[in-house]
Amino acid sequence: MSRFRQPATPGSKYITPAGAARLREELDQLWRRERPQVTAAVAAAAAQGDRSENAEYTYGKRRLREIDRRVRFLRARLIGMTVVSDPPSDRGRVYFGACVTLETDAGEERRHRIVGPDEFDMAPENISMDSPLGKALLGKRLDDEIELSLACGTQSFTIVAIEYA
Repeated sequence: MSRFRQPATPGSKYITPAGAARLREELDQLWRRERPQVTAAVAAAAAQGDRSENAEYTYGKRRLREIDRRVRFLRARLIGMTVVSDPPSDRGRVYFGACVTLETDAGEERRHRIVGPDEFDMAPENISMDSPLGKALLGKRLDDEIELSLACGTQSFTIVAIEYA
């Protein structure tokens, strides 16, 4: 068995202004605040002598690698991002950034906002445009019906409202 693993497919390159600001803030936090503190702690631990049995040194170096890995990811991700701040010209269709109200067969209403894969965790109603529901919604119009295959079976939704902030 080989150690080769297929690289993960990158998510879509669209992001809202709030999501881009959050990624830039995280990058700034890691690079300008946390990394210098960890570097100073590692230097102090290295000055104590034997590094092979020095837990502060070992864990500090590990944390530096984690920080550097995340910084590389954030920089690469931010370079190719398209910040979408304006609503589309056709507000009757579901596009990136839309707030969509769906109604289930049981009459229950759910509200979702379609965002990029880097920001769906910012609010409970956010869903990624790469998710199955996000993909099914993109391009649909008001009163369109969507069928989604879930683990518990097939569920259908009707688009009740489309809004852009």
